[in-house]
Amino acid sequence: MFTRVLVANRGEIACRVIRALYWLGIRSIAVHSEADARARHVSMADESHCIGPAPAAQSYLDVDRIIDAARRSGAEAIHPGYGFLSENAEFAAACAHAGITFIGPSPDVIRRMGLKHEAKAIVAAAGVPVIPGYLGERQDEATLLGEGVRIGFPLLVKAVAGGGGRGMRVAREAAELPEAIRAARAEAEAAFGDGRVMLERFVERPRHVEVQVFGDSFGRHVHLFERECSVQRRYQKIIEESPSPALTPELRERMTAAAVRAAAAVGYVNAGTIEFILAPDGQFYFMEMNTRLQVEHPVTEMVTGIDLVEWQLRVAAGEPLPLAQDDIVQRGHAIEVRLCCEDPSRGFLPSVGRIERFAFPTEEEGWRIDRGVDDRDQVTVYYDPMVAKLIAWAPDRAAAIARLRSGLERTALFGLRSNLPLLRRILAHPEFSRGAIDTTFIDRHLDELLAPSPEPSAAAMAVAAASVLAPAFNDDTPWLADGWQASALGGSTLGLSVDGAAPRRLRARRVAGGIELTQAATTASWRVEPVGEDRMHAACGDESATLTCISHGPRLLVTDGATYEIESVPPWPRRLAEEDAGAHPSSPLPGRIVALNVAVGDTVVDGQTLAVVEGMKMQVPVKAARSGVVTRVLVTQGALVDADALLLEIGDPA
Repeated sequence: MFTRVLVANRGEIACRVIRALYWLGIRSIAVHSEADARARHVSMADESHCIGPAPAAQSYLDVDRIIDAARRSGAEAIHPGYGFLSENAEFAAACAHAGITFIGPSPDVIRRMGLKHEAKAIVAAAGVPVIPGYLGERQDEATLLGEGVRIGFPLLVKAVAGGGGRGMRVAREAAELPEAIRAARAEAEAAFGDGRVMLERFVERPRHVEVQVFGDSFGRHVHLFERECSVQRRYQKIIEESPSPALTPELRERMTAAAVRAAAAVGYVNAGTIEFILAPDGQFYFMEMNTRLQVEHPVTEMVTGIDLVEWQLRVAAGEPLPLAQDDIVQRGHAIEVRLCCEDPSRGFLPSVGRIERFAFPTEEEGWRIDRGVDDRDQVTVYYDPMVAKLIAWAPDRAAAIARLRSGLERTALFGLRSNLPLLRRILAHPEFSRGAIDTTFIDRHLDELLAPSPEPSAAAMAVAAASVLAPAFNDDTPWLADGWQASALGGSTLGLSVDGAAPRRLRARRVAGGIELTQAATTASWRVEPVGEDRMHAACGDESATLTCISHGPRLLVTDGATYEIESVPPWPRRLAEEDAGAHPSSPLPGRIVALNVAVGDTVVDGQTLAVVEGMKMQVPVKAARSGVVTRVLVTQGALVDADALLLEIGDPA
């Protein structure tokens, strides 16, 4: 076994690998960019090395700097995690050339399975079903258009290289195909440096089911069962679970056997994932192979009891697989959600800045959190917005959902927008509870998943008010918190904003053992007291409830069946004049202007793409919200811009 391993990654996966190294008694070596000098993975490692500036291309994607850090630190092996260089054949080859073990498959296997068209040819020869499509080398538009008509619509245009849902577009008719090809090529070129695309028939409302496989250098291959990954947005997974609620024992047997054949066909060594599309009629098709550890590997660990990172290390060190296929058993049910700093209400745009407080339940049996951040850490434009994964296990699916919902009720992230409210809503959705999900689930239900929360109960408002007033209750002076008003003169008027809505004005004053709360001409005397960490009990006559209330400064998260984001705000906020946003298009996220499609004097129409901003692995078009004439252009192509930065001005039509 190795004694020193360098982790060529950051964030939660780097922390996860470092934790495994610690338990195996292996010295961990972290690398970090200048922006990550105080990151959690750096503080967890036994030693760390700076490898360059914040942009990933100058640090985490710089092969020479990482190899140099490994040499200087005496690392015997490099674990690449996922993303960055984990599926880069040149990096794996550079490790071998330097005499350092790459914890993953060989460069040749990475190269062959990383090119989707070649991977499909390999697995098809092994008897694995593949979707009809075009995998040819000719990439001119005429050929692609002709092949698209031959295959039929709807059609998926997909990047040959890379993964993670980037470089993919759907064309539902021939007229949409040229734009789909252009957009997929541009995104693939930006993300992977390879603009080639392939075409395949698009399966309507499919499920995304993948199989975890493992191979060793002795020619043995096993599977560790499947994961359901159908809850997605923009081809990015949000929730994963195992076992899949869609698979019968017979279908599971056929799918896992096909996955093992695919791994064996290429002589695969170490951890990998065979991803399948499962059609509504029960037919499954090979989609791609990920030649690395997956983000969602914890659900497999929870249902098998196997540490996949430990297996990776042992296999890379030349040991045989620790277990035979018959010894690998699937027990219970596990579900994972990805916590991302993004704003679903604004098209899932990333949210950057400082995490003021990250509150979550302590790990225990059946509850796990893999995270890459601590309180006061910065989320920047340079890296992926995912900051943690929360995983629950229980004997059956219904119990696992209930445990995960309970855990999310006690989880809060203050300082940035996150997808936590969306995750809670998905888990509470009746179709998700029934397992009636597919890859269009979020798109079909997005309006209701993002709908305003129901009216908070009186108990929830009382708990929120009590939390706001708690500092004053412990004060011997007659003044309430923030010096609003002397309590001896009848209490105070509070402003509580629910989920960012206009403030609700409440009258509150101290009474024996609690507060008296007045709202909307209704008076109720509530006794509110803490009953545990972030738990408060509210009682009024015969009515009582125990609620979760997590607070940070003026912001609170209160759960009473539903979960409410409540903030203490001025009761009578000043009204500000609204600027005509349509005349002043702004950047939806911090990033780089990769396309600027207009100039001063151009006439534009509502919905026209004015510019494209790239940041946090996304390309986001900025579209006109009105018709008119461009009067000023405030940026240039290639320029770096902040979120909400004005890009140009649009005047009235000529």
